[in-house]
Amino acid sequence: MQLVVGLGNPGDRYAQTRHNAGFWFADLLASRAGEAFSRQAKFHGELARFTLAGADLRVLKPETYMNRSGQAIAAVCRFFRIPPAGVLVVHDELDLPPGAVRLKLGGGAGGHNGLRDTISHIGAEFWRLRVGVGHPGHRDQVTDYVLSRARAEEESEIRDALAAAADALEVMLARGSEAAMQQLHSRGRKPRPYRKADDAAS
Repeated sequence: MQLVVGLGNPGDRYAQTRHNAGFWFADLLASRAGEAFSRQAKFHGELARFTLAGADLRVLKPETYMNRSGQAIAAVCRFFRIPPAGVLVVHDELDLPPGAVRLKLGGGAGGHNGLRDTISHIGAEFWRLRVGVGHPGHRDQVTDYVLSRARAEEESEIRDALAAAADALEVMLARGSEAAMQQLHSRGRKPRPYRKADDAAS
């Protein structure tokens, strides 16, 4: 693992929305390491670098808006010669309830435009950290839902899950993906099945 990417939308308008769960994770990692992000125009985003569990890690927050996330990710990967398997993309996941989080390698976009654009730029074989934010109940409500703030209880659950995921990332770097998934997935939250709506902001 060489690059962790938190997906989200830049600006105060979106900072506290469900869709920015990936940014929250990136901020958490940098805060734990005592490091700050710096804006890097050539990477179309903000980048931090620090050592975690003995690994030289870069953390990226794209400033391209969600549906062009792949542009920033590809720029970093090209410059530092990072293969897709060395990338972890952290994103909000409607198919999981708040408090649930899952780690996986590869797969499709599942209706998430940030993932879709990333796949179009670097292929599908990167790691994903799926952060549950729940579902509004109907696909027509998805856009407003992800671009709004969660209720206090749900946000607390999401942030607790992010903390657990940050712990699991250290395990992954030190002991491998199987140990990390065992630790993370044993938290036991189960997904609810439904379909996601496709939206340019998501």
